[in-house]
Order: sequence, then structure tokens, then C-alpha cells
Amino acid sequence: MNARLLVIDDEAMVRDSLVAYLEDSGYEIVSAESGLQGLELLKQQVFDLVLCDLRMPQLDGLDVLKRIKDISPNTPFIVVSGAGVMNDVVQALRLGASDYLVKPIIDMAVLDHSIQKTLSIKRLEADNQQYRDHLEAANRQLSESLDELRSDQQAGRQVQAKMLPEPLQNDHYQFSHLIKPSLMLSGDFLDYFLLDEHHYGFYIADVSGHGAASAFVTVLLKNLTYRLKRNLKRGSSDDLFYPVKVLERINQELLDTDCGKHLTIVYCVLNTQSLQLNYSIGAHMPLPILYANGEAQYLSGKGMPVGLFRDAKYNNYQLQMPDSFSINLFSDGILELLKQPSLALKEEYLRQLVEDNAGDHESIKQALYLNNDDDIPDDVALMTIVRV
Repeated sequence: MNARLLVIDDEAMVRDSLVAYLEDSGYEIVSAESGLQGLELLKQQVFDLVLCDLRMPQLDGLDVLKRIKDISPNTPFIVVSGAGVMNDVVQALRLGASDYLVKPIIDMAVLDHSIQKTLSIKRLEADNQQYRDHLEAANRQLSESLDELRSDQQAGRQVQAKMLPEPLQNDHYQFSHLIKPSLMLSGDFLDYFLLDEHHYGFYIADVSGHGAASAFVTVLLKNLTYRLKRNLKRGSSDDLFYPVKVLERINQELLDTDCGKHLTIVYCVLNTQSLQLNYSIGAHMPLPILYANGEAQYLSGKGMPVGLFRDAKYNNYQLQMPDSFSINLFSDGILELLKQPSLALKEEYLRQLVEDNAGDHESIKQALYLNNDDDIPDDVALMTIVRV
């Protein structure tokens, strides 16, 4: 579409000459013989550019320019002036005129070049404004999406928190835990529960990755243990008494969901009468640390990750526990917090820390600065079982 130009000039000969040339150049032209008439046309129609003489009776070009800025502030304005009114030209440029031409216009190509340049700048400004508007809209949409995501994650975090067990304490045993996520949602999970009057089951798990996908697996894990506890109550299955069977069930269900996630886990069953601990390990590190008689040591054992291989094999380990002890279980995020240069040194530091703090849950949390609000590189989980 050809550009629409408004030509305002009180001299009929000059106005007609400009109109004829510009129409021949392909522009759509509307003309006005005074500033007042030009302003009325501007109120009624849309123009791409205004070409106006500066010296006119009643309402000169400067006044027209001032009013154009109120009527149509985005319409560019080229002034035409005589050689003796350069002060007015300077004032017009200060008021926002795009260019100026000096009468008489001998070479009409100069006029055409000025118009083309001004229209090009206008198109560029319009494109930039459209881009800014698009960017602002995209930013608003992104902000709304982030707010919705934060809301969803906050709801997910509350769900995760409700899935965690309450601290448990009776005459002989005390179960405590902490989960500190690196993001809003955690891929670490833990649980402990009474199997019957003489057995406790407990585990700590670390799902691969972070965020919502990993958190989903913790829900799956909670759901599985809930179903196994329900089956145990009904008498249809006693899998929860057998750590190897539990890991095999989790491995199968993770592979069946095809969620692309796996986890490491330690699942334990403690007989409170015989004080025998049965446990199985699914590639979890660090291993649980047993504190008793003033010394701390890692439990032994190994096993394959859970949720990666159909033919994964897991082993059952047994340990006779002393009369008084604590077991400290950590997710591998704890190792990310330690400054030692090698894994072996980090594990030794952690063992020594447990020993120095006599396996006490709160003292270990404080020594590892887990009570502050600092950001951490990975999810951290800690569970402590104490027999006194």
C-alpha cells in the first residue's frame, strides 16, 4: 500500500507542484491550504507523513507541529521553510520534526529522499515497538507461567512434606529425619514404619536428577510402600520383611513406568527383640554409619541401582546390633557439601563427624550447617535411628 501524505502549504502554486510530483512518485496525497485545515484533516484521517510549510497565516508550521503531537503523536513531520527562517527550523527540529527542506525545492529528488528516509525510520520504529510489545507480552506470559509453576511446585512440596513420616519415639527407639531440597521439589525420600510389634522397616532413597520428574518417583515409592503395608495388614504379602524383595519390587515398578528415572536406596528391617538388622543396598552411597561403644563405622554391602536393569540382583545383609546404638543414613547430596578433595576423604570425614557427635541427629545437622537457609548443590536427606 502506497504511503498517504498530507501536504500543508498556503501557496497554491507550491502546493500544487508538490502534490503533482508526489502523486507521480506513487504516493497518495491529500492537501490543505492552511494549518487549521490540515489539523482538521488529521483529526479525520490517518496519514503516514505530514509535509508542512513553516510560514503560514493564522497558524504557522510551528503551531501545527505542536498540535500534531497532541492529535497524532506518531505521525512524522517534515518542514519546508524559506532560507531566512532558519531559527524556526531549529525550533521545529526541537519539537520533533523529522527533517527540513529549504524553499524553493529545486531538486525534487531531495524531497523524495527525505520522505523515503523518514518513512523508513517510521517503519523501523513501528517494527521496534511491535517487537517491544511482543517481548513485553512474552515476558508477561512467562511471568504468569513462572507464577503458576511456583504455585504448582509449592503444592507439590506440601504433598511431599505430608508423605514424610512424623518423628517417632518410644521407650527404646527414636527416629528422626531431615530432607533439604536443592530446588522446590526433592528427589530424596525416606520413611520408617512399624511392621509388627517387634519389627521396624525404614529406608532412604535418592532419585536420579532433580525437580518434578524426580519428585514424581518419590510419590511412586511412597505409594508402593503403602500398598505393601496394606498387603501386610491383609495378610496377602509379607514382602516388607524382606529387603531384597522390596528392592526387586521397586526395580520392577520403575522399569514398568518407563519414566527414565532410577534411584539408589538402602532398605532395612530391624528386629527389636533379637536386635538383628537385615538390609539390602541398591547402589546407595554413602553407606549407613553405625555408632556404638564410642566408635562409628560404615555398614558393609553393595548392590545395583534400582530402576535400570531388569535382571538386577540384590543381596541381603545381616548384622547383630548392640544394646545401644545409632544408625545414620545419608543421601549422596551430603558428600557435595564436604570440602575434602576425594571421595575417600569425604567418607572418612563423615564417619569421624558421626563419631565426634556420638551419632546425635541434631548435633550432626548443626555440624553440617543443615539448619541454615543457604542454597545447596544437591538434595540432602538425613535419617537417624537411635536405641537407648
